[in-house]
Amino acid sequence: MDFKRQDGDAIVMHPIAHIRTAFPTKFGIPRQSGVVPALTGRIVFTKEYAQAEALRGIEGYSHLWLIWQFSEAKRSHWSATVRPPRLGGNVRMGVFATRSPFRPNNIGLSSVRLERVELDTPEGPVLYVSGIDLMDGTPILDIKPYLPAVDCHSGATGGFTDTTPFREVDVVFPPDLLALVPEAERDALLGVLREDPRPHYQDNPDRVYGFGFAGLEVKFRVAGGRLTVVAVEPGGRP
Repeated sequence: MDFKRQDGDAIVMHPIAHIRTAFPTKFGIPRQSGVVPALTGRIVFTKEYAQAEALRGIEGYSHLWLIWQFSEAKRSHWSATVRPPRLGGNVRMGVFATRSPFRPNNIGLSSVRLERVELDTPEGPVLYVSGIDLMDGTPILDIKPYLPAVDCHSGATGGFTDTTPFREVDVVFPPDLLALVPEAERDALLGVLREDPRPHYQDNPDRVYGFGFAGLEVKFRVAGGRLTVVAVEPGGRP
């Protein structure tokens, strides 16, 4: 994985791990980490970095920073402005004033809760985290502890996000369809649906949307601030 510096030299970065999540594709993934606390993932280390010694002391932290690659948002060029979905896709903002995946270097940053550490598994050391916003298989470039004394800034402002809150909807999930979802995944799926996974610029009440989640294809419509699940079918990777 190469990133280009201004002088033309390449900065070589190697994934240290990959995360396993319920999302086989980008659609449906929360727009920020921590938005759906019930969403969980497993961080599985690549062979070179699957060393228990590298995780010594990590269990003392409640949260971690994940630095990762937007592996499904690669472009050969970059633009100084982007159209944030939060603003309906109609307003351009400077790329560095957003968290758009379309950046000069396609790097993402997420703050997640560390649920537990298992050092001796068939996959090697594994970190179990929650509040994730990553697709299954996303390459992890680095992991750093979240330090509340310096990472939490009292009185911080959030730019245009302060005046454009996340869009939430009421969810109607028929009991017979909800029963098709593994019980351990239901709270997470309901949280994803409440955040309205549609692009903010789409508002067709007749359109059926769908996304993969935990080996299922979940289909829904949205009208009048209410999201109704219309089908749950086998599909996608588990």
